[in-house]
Amino acid sequence: MDYIELKCNIQPSSDEIAEILIAELSELEFESFTQNENVVDAYIQAPLFDMEKVNQITVNSIPNYSIEYSSQIIESQDWNALWESNFQAVIISDQVVIRASFHTDVPKVPYDIVIDPKMSFGTGHHSTTSLMVQSILETELTDKTVLDMGCGTSVLAILASKRNAAKIDAIDIDEWPYNNSLENIKNNHANNVSVFLGDASLLQGKNYDVIFANINRNILLNDMKHYVACLNQKGQLIMSGFYTEDLPFIQKEAERNNLRYISHKTDQNWVAVRFEKK
Repeated sequence: MDYIELKCNIQPSSDEIAEILIAELSELEFESFTQNENVVDAYIQAPLFDMEKVNQITVNSIPNYSIEYSSQIIESQDWNALWESNFQAVIISDQVVIRASFHTDVPKVPYDIVIDPKMSFGTGHHSTTSLMVQSILETELTDKTVLDMGCGTSVLAILASKRNAAKIDAIDIDEWPYNNSLENIKNNHANNVSVFLGDASLLQGKNYDVIFANINRNILLNDMKHYVACLNQKGQLIMSGFYTEDLPFIQKEAERNNLRYISHKTDQNWVAVRFEKK
């Protein structure tokens, strides 16, 4: 499938404006982002691209800032060269390295994960992925059943496998992440990870001890009830993909669904939060 690369030039440069821009583009089904100083590159499946909707997002109206947009088609066969030129290995908490297959000069750490992301979200570069990885490192997963909801590259599922989870299901609604996950799982020998193409409707009849969901605020609020329905008692739900100002809404919905707040962590205004089923 062809993708659109939307180049967003922010003047003057502002990390805060870039964060708002990325959050709003995520709501428009943009899947992946890279940021270099004042330029954010955003990627979306070509059939879903609507420049009129981009022009209507609220970040365009923030006083004293302007965003210039330009776009181009990225053909499927060109994506490998594009991400190879930009993708750098990531080290998280001195315990996890997330790297591509062509990275060789990386430190030895307990968890070495090889990810060829293509168009899938989840390389460790984004704050939410890093926060989720940190949260997983703090979670006892030995012999647990785990769900990675909205799995993207399945980097979280792979880490759960390396941390001795018994069985992991990884679900994504898009075909590209689904196929990419299959490849990444094979490359990491994560044989206890099963990948499914679909949404929260696939959770009926399932049961998990731990659930990861790194998606976005609206989907989390809408689907939290489905996550809780398949979460075992005293099981943990770890979520990210939203801002600090969204946390009260997430907590309120969690309380409605019989979840107890445990803790949260932040990075660049992004949040990862942990709940336990009462």
